[in-house]
Amino acid sequence: MAKKKTSEGYISKASLRNTRVPPRKARLVVDMIRGKQIEPALEILDTCDRKTAPLVKKLLLSAVANATDKNDVDADELFVKRIWVDEGRTLGRVMPRARGSASPIRKRHSSITVLLDEVGA
Repeated sequence: MAKKKTSEGYISKASLRNTRVPPRKARLVVDMIRGKQIEPALEILDTCDRKTAPLVKKLLLSAVANATDKNDVDADELFVKRIWVDEGRTLGRVMPRARGSASPIRKRHSSITVLLDEVGA
């Protein structure tokens, strides 16, 4: 069966929406695996001790499963073509301060998207 590419030039896509991780902290993990093949990327995520690492690992495995199921692609031939973090919703909270005033607290969320492609393509 011929490997089907989308018009955007990737084989598989997976996204994680509204996860409770600030985008700035999620981008630190995402930048480590951008452009890497699947095996080295998974090893990097295994050794990373940030809160985002298990979430990105699960997302990456989901994208690999999408590629192998739908397009009959070998998982060893895949690499992370693009991966990015967008800002999700922001929950507003208030912290009481001195003399009856208040300071805002922003609880930020992220949306993480990953695109996979073949190495030789």
